[in-house]
Formats: sequence, C-alpha cells, structure tokens
Amino acid sequence: MSEVTRRELLIGAAGALGGAVIAGLPLSVDGQEAAAARPVVPADPTKLQGGATTQVGARSPFETPTRAPYGETVGNSLTPLQDLTGVITPSDLHFERHHAGIPAIDPERHTLTIHGLVDRPLTFTLDDLKRFPQVVRTYFIECSGNGRASYREPKPDMTPQKVAGMISTSEWTGVPLATLFREVGASPKAKWFLAEGGDACLMTRSVPIAKAYDDAMIVWAQNGEPLRPAQGYPMRLLLPGWEGNINVKWLRRLELGMAPWMTRWETSKYTDPRPDHKADMFTFVQQPKSIITTPGYPREVKGRGWHSVNGLAWTGQGKITRVEVSTNGGKSWTDAELLGEVRPKAAVRFQTMWEWTGDEAVLLSRATDETGEVQPTRAALIERRGIGTDYHFNQIVGWKVERTGKVFFHGET
Repeated sequence: MSEVTRRELLIGAAGALGGAVIAGLPLSVDGQEAAAARPVVPADPTKLQGGATTQVGARSPFETPTRAPYGETVGNSLTPLQDLTGVITPSDLHFERHHAGIPAIDPERHTLTIHGLVDRPLTFTLDDLKRFPQVVRTYFIECSGNGRASYREPKPDMTPQKVAGMISTSEWTGVPLATLFREVGASPKAKWFLAEGGDACLMTRSVPIAKAYDDAMIVWAQNGEPLRPAQGYPMRLLLPGWEGNINVKWLRRLELGMAPWMTRWETSKYTDPRPDHKADMFTFVQQPKSIITTPGYPREVKGRGWHSVNGLAWTGQGKITRVEVSTNGGKSWTDAELLGEVRPKAAVRFQTMWEWTGDEAVLLSRATDETGEVQPTRAALIERRGIGTDYHFNQIVGWKVERTGKVFFHGET
C-alpha cells in the first residue's frame, strides 16, 4: 500500500469543501478545447474522503461543454452537439436566440391575457395555468436560420456546434393551448392568433389557429424544472415542429383574429427569399434534417478498426423513419440504426458501425421522414431556392476523414 502524500491530503480537503479542484480546467470555445492544465485530482481517490453534498449538482471538471458564442443580447449561442449523447439537451446547454436580451420577470406578476374573437377575455397567472390538466411531451426546437453559415460559406474548420447547433430537444410540461381556447370561448370565426412576448422587442408572430387545436402548448417547465430565463421563463408558447422564432418566449398575450397581423417579424424577418425575387411567407414547418456529431471537427479518428458513427435526425413533419449513412461521399448508402423511441417532432439518435482502414473517407447522413421527404444535397437546395435564401436549411452535410485521422467539415454535397 502506497503512502498518502501531504499533497493528496490537501487535494482531498479541497474536494470535501466543494468537489474537485477546478482551477485551470480546460475551457471550450465553439466546442474546441483550449490548451490548459487538466483539473488536479488525487492519484488514488479510494484513499481520501470524497466531496460533500451540495445544493446544486455540478458536472465533473473534466467535462466542460459550453454554448458559444456568448455575451450578446441580440444574437445566439449554440448547443455543443459534439459533446452530448442521447436526444435530450441539458437545459443549461439549450441553444439561445434573442432579439433584445433576456428579460428579468417576476413570475408572481407575469400574466397571460387571451382576448380578441373570444366570448370571455381572460387573464391567467402562472398558478392559474397550473390548475388545468397538464401534459408532458418531448419535442425539439430549431431556429429557422440553423445551418445558414454552412450553407452559404462552408469551411473545413466548422464544428457540429457551428454547423447545426441551433437545435435542442427537451421534455416540456404545460397545458394544451386548445384547453385555454375552449376556456375563453374561442369564436369559430377566428382563423389566426397573435402571440406576443414580454421582452424588450415585443416579439409578435401570427399563427394559424388550427395549430392551437393540433399540438400547441403553453409550457412552464423543461426537463423537470421551471423554464430557464433564456428559454422563456416563466411561460412560453410551444408549437412543435415549427420554426423556433414562432415559439414565442416570455409569452404575455394571445389575440384571436381572422387574418395574420403581418408584423415586422413575419415581413422584414422570417420570410424566405427565392431566386425569382419573390419571397415565401409563413413557412413554419422544419423539414427533415440530420447531422453526424461523432466523428466531427476538431476531434480525430484514432486508430484503424471499428468506430461508431452517430448523430441526430429530426423533422417537423412527424417522425423520422429512416437515416442513411455514406462513408464514401454519397456513392453508396446504408441504413443506420435508430436508437431508442422514435417520437414525432423530436430528435432521434442514429448510429452505424464503420470500419476505418486508414484511407480517406467522407461521412454523410441523410434523413427521411414519414411524409417521404428526403434531405436534399446542398446543390439541389441551391438550385431550388438560391444561395441567398435565409431560412430552413436542411442540406446534407458531413465530414472528411484524412489518412492521418484528422476530421474536417464537408459541406459541398
């Protein structure tokens, strides 16, 4: 038995006070680990008392996933797809998109008013909403601009986070919007409703009322806890499978009417320019999409032999029915295994085993959903919609593996 050193005793004491020493732990910028000293831990953890219980749990100091970029009030931060497994995104890593920063809201003062073409205009507190029968559903949210950079100007040093990091999947708890519309006596004449957020830009979007009677929710909880402020605390609108912007956060008002309101957020923004100099409006649904998250830049394929190629696929048109993977740049394809339960309008993880021989390879994935729609190539999407299109990028993407094992983004399909 080796002797416990004074250094190890000091380290163990530090652990008892608050966990492992984390000074100098590596930080992550856009998924790329910065060169830094590894966290210091005992050489033999069985010889020392471990850390104490804490009010809030923390990740191991060896695991440092982060959103990036950060520090902006108008902009976004991306989910580190390459650092995650399964399909549920930890709440603190759910991507962000803000137009006026994150408002500070007192849940006891915040209310939701439903008015317009209704029999009984009503205002609900958060506690009022929680009195209705609750539902729990798993859905993804994806920004409609997700993938713009890799579509417009693909570069080899793009990480999975940068390529498609504005997609996250969560378990949501709330009340069906249809329940609230029945409570206020929504008029049969109402064909649209306006959703307004409580942030400084007063985000407002027009929504066809049919969506309310389909699967729309007003949610107040995410992954078993109250919404995080960046995700709309204390309540947000959730429109499963539809572009992220219309899932209005910090929701404070719903107005029922007969036609869309044509707000600035659906005229000057969130329209799809076309090559014929026209634009498509109200293109709500997110189409089938996939990305291989492992392997991916900047990590390397280490050693010849068998490797797991896995990633995520999703669609706003129901369920993913098939994901295919190519290891030769699209010359041939094989079906990947879909892991776990395949839910409608939720991401699913896929996997295929690949034997790397040490030769160059190009790994691609393409998804098919239950409508029969298949992910297009980038060339096909450009031909149909032009290089200047602004939203709904679902082109096939992948990774080039060099003979050295180095991996780089490949977006020229």
